[in-house]
Amino acid sequence: MTELSTLLDPIQTLHEEVRRRVVSACEQAASEQLSAVARDVAGDTIYAIDCVSEELVVEFLEREVASRAPLLLVAEGLPEGKLVLPYGRKEEEVRWRIIVDPIDGTRGLMYQKRSAWILTGVARNRGSHTGLHDIELAVQTEIPLVKQHLCDTLWAFRGEGGNAVRTNRLSGEKCALPMHPSRSTTIAHGFAMLARFFPGGRQELAAIDDEIVDAALGQVKPGKALCFEDQYISTGGQLYELMAGHDRFIADLRPLMDAPTTPSGTPLGLCCHPYDLCTELIARELGVAVTNAAGNLLDAPLDVESNVAWAGYANDALRRQIEPLLQRALRKRGLLPDSLTP
Repeated sequence: MTELSTLLDPIQTLHEEVRRRVVSACEQAASEQLSAVARDVAGDTIYAIDCVSEELVVEFLEREVASRAPLLLVAEGLPEGKLVLPYGRKEEEVRWRIIVDPIDGTRGLMYQKRSAWILTGVARNRGSHTGLHDIELAVQTEIPLVKQHLCDTLWAFRGEGGNAVRTNRLSGEKCALPMHPSRSTTIAHGFAMLARFFPGGRQELAAIDDEIVDAALGQVKPGKALCFEDQYISTGGQLYELMAGHDRFIADLRPLMDAPTTPSGTPLGLCCHPYDLCTELIARELGVAVTNAAGNLLDAPLDVESNVAWAGYANDALRRQIEPLLQRALRKRGLLPDSLTP
């Protein structure tokens, strides 16, 4: 067993405890209590429900992981977005950089609309240059709705394929869960969309979305729906939908809406951050193509501030069809930065 592989069990145990505590909080508190704003930080708003897991993550990792090898924890709510464990050690001494989103999908969960996800990525320490592309172990665990008794956990080591289990949280029984991204070669009659969860740039994003669908499937016919969309307010949840074969194409281009050429004039709102994408390794290991906006390797520093644009295609055939249409729409609007151009 490698040193990296020994981290899987404690991380899964941490996820299970976070899930238990958060579900318990949802059972005992009203949505109005859980959706109260606890504080605002640079990258996002922290709600009361987020606070349930914050201290647990730090305490658990210090006790169960940092006691074996020093680590740098990257997460919202920490001073400067990071913390060296054990306390007192220096950043250059750490062996692992572990980036965590204890609840990805807070907004849907706190109103009991949809599952959220616990996300964790582990990379060997390469100093400040360590990025998403360095993650070698990723784990994501579903936080179900109170009325939901089945929930899923997925994980992957780089180069070893993806894995998943489904847990019955009432009985504790677990069973292997096959994950198969869609093999369809068209987005017709399937779910495909651009993320536009929040105010700011939505008009332009919708126009790009329509342009891609028109080019791929032709003009909309009266009384017909050529394809569908699902605005799942969770990046981990979006990746899960691609992995599970539910969605065929997703792109989150919100950071590009900050370009001066964007006609809306609306200030850029909340965007996707590296901790939201720290489990994209699992999707790639299962065959999903995950890229940046220009079709290159997705990468970003392991921090809590960077805005990240990304695209996901359920298979290579869909990527070959949709990616050129996406990039053409972006270049037409001057939204594809030169730094991203192949």
